[in-house]
Amino acid sequence: MSRHGPRATTRRRRAVGVATTVALAALPLSMAFLPTATAAEARVDNPYAGAVQYVNPTWSASVLASAAKQSDATLAAKMRTVAKQPTAVWMDRISAITGNADGNGLKFHLDNAVEQQEAAGKPLVFNLVIYNLPGRDCYALASNGELPATDAGLARYKSEYIDPIVDLLGQPEYSNLRISATIEPDSLPNLITNISESTCQQAAPYYRQGVKYALDELYALGNVYNYIDIGHSGWLGWDSNAGPSAKIFAEVAKTTNAGFASITGFVSDVANTTPLEEPFLTDPTLNVGGNPVRSSKFYEWNNDLDEVDFTAHMHRLLVAEGFPTSLGMLIDTSRNGWGGPDRPTKVSSSTSLETYVNESRVDRRVHRGAWCNPLGAGIGELPKASPSGYSSSYLDAFVWIKPPGESDGASSDIPNDQGKRFDRMCDPTFVSPKLNNNLTGATPNAPLAGQWFEDQFVTLVKNAHPVISGDGTTPTDTTAPSVPTGLKTGTVTSTSVALSWNASTDNSGGSGVAGYDVYQGTTRIGSSTTTSYTATGLTPATAYSFSVRAKDVAGNVSAASSAVSATTESGSVSDTTAPSVPTGLTVGTVTSTSVALSWNASTDNTGGSGVAGYDVYRGTTLIGSPTTTSFTATGLSPATAYSFTVRAKDVAGNVSAASSAVSATTESGSVSDTTAPSVPTGLTVGTVTTTSVALSWNASTDNTGGSGVAGYDVYQGSTRIASPTTTSYTVTGLNPATAYSFSVRARDVAGNASAQSSAVTATTQSSQTGGSCQVTYQASSWNNGLSANVKVKNTGTSALSGWTLSFTFPSGQQVTQGWSADWTQSGSTVTAKNAAWNGSIAPGGVVDIGFNASHSGTNTAPTSFTLNGATCTVG
Repeated sequence: MSRHGPRATTRRRRAVGVATTVALAALPLSMAFLPTATAAEARVDNPYAGAVQYVNPTWSASVLASAAKQSDATLAAKMRTVAKQPTAVWMDRISAITGNADGNGLKFHLDNAVEQQEAAGKPLVFNLVIYNLPGRDCYALASNGELPATDAGLARYKSEYIDPIVDLLGQPEYSNLRISATIEPDSLPNLITNISESTCQQAAPYYRQGVKYALDELYALGNVYNYIDIGHSGWLGWDSNAGPSAKIFAEVAKTTNAGFASITGFVSDVANTTPLEEPFLTDPTLNVGGNPVRSSKFYEWNNDLDEVDFTAHMHRLLVAEGFPTSLGMLIDTSRNGWGGPDRPTKVSSSTSLETYVNESRVDRRVHRGAWCNPLGAGIGELPKASPSGYSSSYLDAFVWIKPPGESDGASSDIPNDQGKRFDRMCDPTFVSPKLNNNLTGATPNAPLAGQWFEDQFVTLVKNAHPVISGDGTTPTDTTAPSVPTGLKTGTVTSTSVALSWNASTDNSGGSGVAGYDVYQGTTRIGSSTTTSYTATGLTPATAYSFSVRAKDVAGNVSAASSAVSATTESGSVSDTTAPSVPTGLTVGTVTSTSVALSWNASTDNTGGSGVAGYDVYRGTTLIGSPTTTSFTATGLSPATAYSFTVRAKDVAGNVSAASSAVSATTESGSVSDTTAPSVPTGLTVGTVTTTSVALSWNASTDNTGGSGVAGYDVYQGSTRIASPTTTSYTVTGLNPATAYSFSVRARDVAGNASAQSSAVTATTQSSQTGGSCQVTYQASSWNNGLSANVKVKNTGTSALSGWTLSFTFPSGQQVTQGWSADWTQSGSTVTAKNAAWNGSIAPGGVVDIGFNASHSGTNTAPTSFTLNGATCTVG
């Protein structure tokens, strides 16, 4: 049976191979000299650009020991090349910090990193994995951890794990290292796809609190760059998984002290083998044998066929949730090469969908959920900063987070004191129901997760793609672009300075100038892919100095340009709030060289600035700045697909986030059809559930110009939510017991759009039922503010599916910000509705929610709570 995506509870990625590698040979670096610490560098946009990365001597020793065993001289030479590559250092339990039987401690690696940086004469990135949450890996067994999902476990995580790591990283001798921290692989995604599991429900609040604590403490050091693990395309690629995941990442980010700034970016494919690219499967909608590629058994209606697609997909969703567009992405390419004799060399010619996909895909697993030590995998791209050719993925680097040769998990039960258990997905004899009743495809005779696995390492090197050079070298572009010239100031306001400069050139190595970093004094304040930038958020009547550096796609950065100075105009400034994000961006008339766009007006805050205009972007390129809510993009190429977004700006220089993107394909020649189709009629509501509304309508007709009706745009209120080609559509992802309004427009292939149909309204069904409950309310108060934590426990015998908590403030308190629920307040009555990820509360289950509020000096706690209308006991 075809479906748009699997149920979230059935999606499971790999357990992460963890721990430091057992040293098979000693490769100590001299620790006799440590350079004197100097002032730490300013935080940069991409820590990998222009830097080398740390090569773990312990892991390298294991690789070289393997090379020494090989009778095949070519294979041994390839292994010696691998030994020179940088890999991450895993802190998978408390004892790993000081060192244990599995390897040296964190200080050993940091001291070696300082020495390597001194030898390189340039910045060094130290890849560090933070991996010890309470209730770690709540769904798998192979990489379970030492700390239980309890308050005591969280306390130990903070005081015995994070705090000692932060104390060590904060030592002055390490202040010039760029620490890239991969934060808790597998954790937050499990709260989306596996939250129905009781172990994940128990772990959920500790995952959120633990990740928040780690982000806060590490970011405060100044030289740590936090990257959150986002799984991979075969786990979160489905829209039903990707969208909620982006929301939970944003929710956690908003709880941190620095907000979105605490997260530099996200890392995909950690310890997994999903390919970087599927070169012969580039279009998931391609029809083969009457069905799209994405509907095949291997892809299960997932549009993201590889990691390049997935990182681009997630970047769009994360920016839509509030993350900045400068967000960087990493891909772990340590094991996703899939080379060797079984790798296809061309696209299949079969007309059978399943045969076509199986003969064309480079991913040779029996199922994308086969995560443990998969047979036939190979090393992928070598680590590289700012890899070119993937602009929509916003890649900071290819990295090796999972050191090749370290096991994902034991293939049989091995007693241990690390909390790691036997997972049948690592057993090559196990026929797994999760893999469509196939064998797991795991490599036999595997040791515990994180320990050296010789057999797998040999396979990874043999099957590497691209093929690894045996000469031990990695040719790279090391020449920086020319220094930008002609830097000058343009319009200056009380809070902004416009800058422009001449384009830089790059060397003949072919990297090309990727963009520019703009500095205010010694602080980088932004990046631009063009030769202009407006510095905003400045103080009135203040002198500033600016300079610019050019960077290429290999990560080389030029010296700074000559500085220019500007003094902002005088005047008090109170408006620092951006206008609302433009909505309803719609494509109008499309010709062979132009696309007409329109959108709903944005609103500005009560500071009174008013919306001054809009910036229209084609992809990432600014193409116009109209003062109205329409714009026609011109000078386009015929028969070419384009993507457009819009940002609103006010006169104070505040700029909104980008609107949702719309796409349009220009006509292949001259277009004479400018008549819109007829307005759709007969819009009717069909089946209504707690989260969906089915809609249908009569077909529109088009004029005799011959374009024909191409499809329809469905609107929820004023927001376009879908563009079906048929006369029906089911709106999903709605909230229970909520009223919605819908309308439809028709559009033809020339891009003409009709007026909207008459609207229909529908109210989703209520999924809420009453039940027994207990509420524990704790609040800390200061001056005129308070922060409250609320635990809601289902003390009944039936699970709750959807919940609403209500209470009344007795002293006029006002909620200002909430988390883990949708908080509203009317008068003194406060209501909290469940978030998408915590709507189900099992019998005996607990959800943790909270909020910040203001008060007038009296902060009396509420004494009565109701859950779905039922009165709760107060703990």
